[in-house]
Amino acid sequence: MPVTVVRFNLVEPGATPASLAARYRTALEMAGYADEHGVTTVQTEEHHGVDNNWLPSPFALAAAVFGATKRLAVTVSAIIGPLHDPLRLAEDIAVLDLLGAGRLVTVAGIGYRPEEYALFDVDWKRRGRLQDELLETLLNAWTGEPFEYRGRTVRVTPRPFTEPHPLLLVGGSSKAAARRAARLGLPFFPSAHLPELEAYYKERLIEYGTEGWTMMPAAETPLLHIAEDPDRTWARYGEHFLHEARTYASWQSGDIRSAVRSAAGTVEELRAEGVYRVVTPGQCVALGLDNLVLHPLCGGMPVEEGWRSLRLLCEDVLPRLS
Repeated sequence: MPVTVVRFNLVEPGATPASLAARYRTALEMAGYADEHGVTTVQTEEHHGVDNNWLPSPFALAAAVFGATKRLAVTVSAIIGPLHDPLRLAEDIAVLDLLGAGRLVTVAGIGYRPEEYALFDVDWKRRGRLQDELLETLLNAWTGEPFEYRGRTVRVTPRPFTEPHPLLLVGGSSKAAARRAARLGLPFFPSAHLPELEAYYKERLIEYGTEGWTMMPAAETPLLHIAEDPDRTWARYGEHFLHEARTYASWQSGDIRSAVRSAAGTVEELRAEGVYRVVTPGQCVALGLDNLVLHPLCGGMPVEEGWRSLRLLCEDVLPRLS
């Protein structure tokens, strides 16, 4: 049985408060439905100040999802670590870990958009040092014991549910990120399929005398939408996939490595690339992927179409894979 992921970033270009509220409620209803049908994970993420209303508060959404579900995990992939207050983040994750009884997975990266740092008046040039401090503070805080923080002794409560601490991975596509993860004995989440970086991380584990593991995207990690008639879906809804692809492309410079990377300028080019795929239930089964990532509300997708895709996954695809 493959790992099944339903991804939400809740983008809606030109949204009104009412339409965005309806989209958020739909995401929670979808999460509950997915949980009842054996979906493994809900994945969400963090971006700030984006015109298309990209979700800026993934932990708030995670809390709501935990309230609507009983089994599935929520992966926040990724938070932009240096934008968070370390002590407050330690508290928030501890509370979420208790609410979800260990179902929260947090991937901490440093981001790649200087404008997000400017929004919060955080020095872009200090992002590496801030990330080090954040990760070290989280690990100290979750022990429940007093520790030194910025020249004073502090103690964070409550202690999390998970021992020794909530699942925390270091994300990134650089050697600095791999070194950071290895030094702290934390798992590493390369942002794309980067075997050479995984090997570098394992070498650093030996160097630091720590233990860890990698959770790396496969070489082929398409974002899926399931439909009975892919041609019709591309013709009618392809602009939603293209909107997200172009948004990502506008953020990524040459040194950014991401599993979601598109050079397409048209819907036809996007379809040919294969990063975003619309497949029938039978085609989805035939892909033989270890991870199925469904993106039902991609790029402001109408909620009715998102529901059609999710129902086909849960009621047609998953029974064939069990």
